[in-house]
Amino acid sequence: MPAHVSAKIPPEERLVNLVVALMATEQGLTKDTILASVSGYREQSSSGSSKDALEKMFERDKENLRSLGVPIETIGDRADPDDLREARYRVPSAEYELPEDIEFTPAELALLNLAGGVWSEGSLSAEARTGLRKIRALGIPVEDPIIGFSPRISVREPSFAPLQQAIEQSRVVTFPYFRPGGSHPRVRRIQPLALVEYEARWHVFGNDLGIGAERTFLLQRIVGPVEITRARFDPALRDGAGEHALAGLAEVAARSGALLEVNPGTEAALRLARRAEAAPQGIRVPYVDLQIFADELASYGPEVRVVEPAELREAVIERLTATAAVNGGAS
Repeated sequence: MPAHVSAKIPPEERLVNLVVALMATEQGLTKDTILASVSGYREQSSSGSSKDALEKMFERDKENLRSLGVPIETIGDRADPDDLREARYRVPSAEYELPEDIEFTPAELALLNLAGGVWSEGSLSAEARTGLRKIRALGIPVEDPIIGFSPRISVREPSFAPLQQAIEQSRVVTFPYFRPGGSHPRVRRIQPLALVEYEARWHVFGNDLGIGAERTFLLQRIVGPVEITRARFDPALRDGAGEHALAGLAEVAARSGALLEVNPGTEAALRLARRAEAAPQGIRVPYVDLQIFADELASYGPEVRVVEPAELREAVIERLTATAAVNGGAS
C-alpha cells in the first residue's frame, strides 16, 4: 500500500472508527487486533509506522475519547486482573441505552430527528464496515445492528485534521496566516504542540520558528492549506502544552473584556451567556480576537449593543453598515 494512503484517514475519522469497533463486541478487542483491523491504525502500520508509535497513538486516542465521555472499559486477565499484557478494550453498549421511562414530546422528537437525521445504520463508512468484517473474520462476535456516526457533519476548520496529524507525528508545519490588522497573510512555520478550544473556537499552540517564541494561532485565520514538512521535533515538547495554551488564552481574554447590552430571550443572549459575567449595565464578555468577536456580534444584528470598548463598537458598526449597503441600505 502506498505511504500516502495513511494521510487520507483524518484523525477524527480514526476516532469514530475506533468507537464503532469497541462498541461492536461484548468481549472486547486486544490492542493488536485494533491496530491491525481498525481503519486509521491499519494504514499507518502499512505505511511503515512502528508498533511503538501506533501503540502511543492508540493510548492518546483512548484518553481523548474518555475525556469526551466515551466509557472505554479495560478488561484484564481474569486470573490476574492487573496483568494488562493481553488486555481487551470495549465500549459497553449499556452505557448508551436510554432508561425505559424516558419519553419525548412530538416537538422534542422533531428536533432530535432534525439534528440526527443523518444517523442511521447505513451511515457507517465503507472503511468502518470493512473493519467490522475483519473483526468477524477473526471469530470475534459482533452485535448488529450498529448505529453509525454521521459522516456529513463537521464543525471544524479544514486545517484541524492536518494539524492534529502533525502533532501526532511531531512534524513541523507551514501555513498562511492572516494576522489581525494585517493587509495580507504571512506564511508561518511552527512546531504544533496542541489543539485547544477556547470561546467555542479552535486554536493551535506551538513554537513559531520564524520568531523563536511560543504563539497561539486561531484556526479561523489560517487562510490556506497546512503543509506538513519532513522536519521533526521532540515529542516531549507536547507535554502540558494544551494546559499552557489555555492559560495563556484566558490571560489575554481577561485583559480584553467587552461590556454589552443584550436583548433577553434572543440567540445572542443564549450564546453569550455561557461565557459572560453580570454587569450593572448588562454583561461583560471576555474575548481574544477583536475582529473575530466583532464578526460574531454583528451577526446578532439588533439583539446586542456594544457599550465598550469603543474600538469594538466601531468594528461592529462598520460591519453592520457594510451589510446594510449590500442589502440596498435597509436599516
